[in-house]
Amino acid sequence: MGGVTSSMAAKFAFFPPSPPSYTVVTDGLTGLLLLSPFPHRENVEVLKLPTRKGTEVVAVYIRHPMATSTLLYSHGNAADLGQMYELFIELSIHLKVNLMGYDYSGYGQSSGKPSEQNTYADIEAVYKCLEESYGAKQEDVILYGQSVGSGPTLELAARLTKLRAVVLHSPILSGLRVMYPVKRTYWFDIYKNIDKIPLVACPVLIIHGTADEVVDCSHGKQLWELCREKYEPLWLKGGNHCDLELYPEYIRHLKKFVSFVEKPPSQRHSSRRSTDQFEQPRRSTDVFEASRKSTDRREKPRQSIDRPEKLKNQSHNVDKPEKLKNPFDMERSRRSVDCIEKSRKSVDHQVERGRKSVDRLDRLRTG
Repeated sequence: MGGVTSSMAAKFAFFPPSPPSYTVVTDGLTGLLLLSPFPHRENVEVLKLPTRKGTEVVAVYIRHPMATSTLLYSHGNAADLGQMYELFIELSIHLKVNLMGYDYSGYGQSSGKPSEQNTYADIEAVYKCLEESYGAKQEDVILYGQSVGSGPTLELAARLTKLRAVVLHSPILSGLRVMYPVKRTYWFDIYKNIDKIPLVACPVLIIHGTADEVVDCSHGKQLWELCREKYEPLWLKGGNHCDLELYPEYIRHLKKFVSFVEKPPSQRHSSRRSTDQFEQPRRSTDVFEASRKSTDRREKPRQSIDRPEKLKNQSHNVDKPEKLKNPFDMERSRRSVDCIEKSRKSVDHQVERGRKSVDRLDRLRTG
């Protein structure tokens, strides 16, 4: 039964873009790895990192000359580095951070197959590289997990006691809870974030859209309630699962959070606003325009943890007093996100088997 439920969970959770949106090439003159089709940037390094599971993951490291923090970004489902690349560049610029992003095993040009345990090994390898190759200290690292990426993020954060901060973007309570309103954790569930979030010792920012049709906003709110060190969350009114970067409040709130956690602990508490009083959204000159349309592909909420719909036109983006220096090409950013269709019959069959397993366990427990 364990193999069946593990396989079921994998079917729900992982939808790597096919074909990948990028390739890794070696420069004939310098021998450096490059991410094609993107032009080479002096402040960007492309890496291939071995994991303890025997796979090799592709990562990009983006330097910022004024950075005092390093952001380790675990992306959502049905996305790869090619689709995330320009967002990573803009986050590094606007947050003034070094940024390391990577593809999970089986995603993009990373080898192997995606699985829960492989994603844990993947993020460990990337974090180890930050420490050993770039001299990053734990207390200077901010872990950022989007959607499914909240799983490996919290797995690592629960074990690192001196992290600077954690950001959870449209996070999940657990894989099973996305599909069923179960009240307790089952052994075959994946990404049991609900059990790990109380172990995180650093400040945690949670961002979630109130109209998320893939991972209900209640997931983010319950995780926030369980945080040990809460920071003012960002509930984006009308935000869906994959369009939060389009909201001006998104980058504004992130900048405020990074500024807060970069202060010495003694100064944080004197300047911190109460997390019980949430400010009303306001217009911002920090506009995160032209982000990717989708990084998390979606058909139906029950069939996948992360499979988004096409974005609707965003009327709230009319008032934009300032544009980014390098606005994204939204069509280029979403290449291959719209070409992922999995077998519905197979997934539905696995869903029914998983449901019967849950019902059977509940009957045994109440009997």
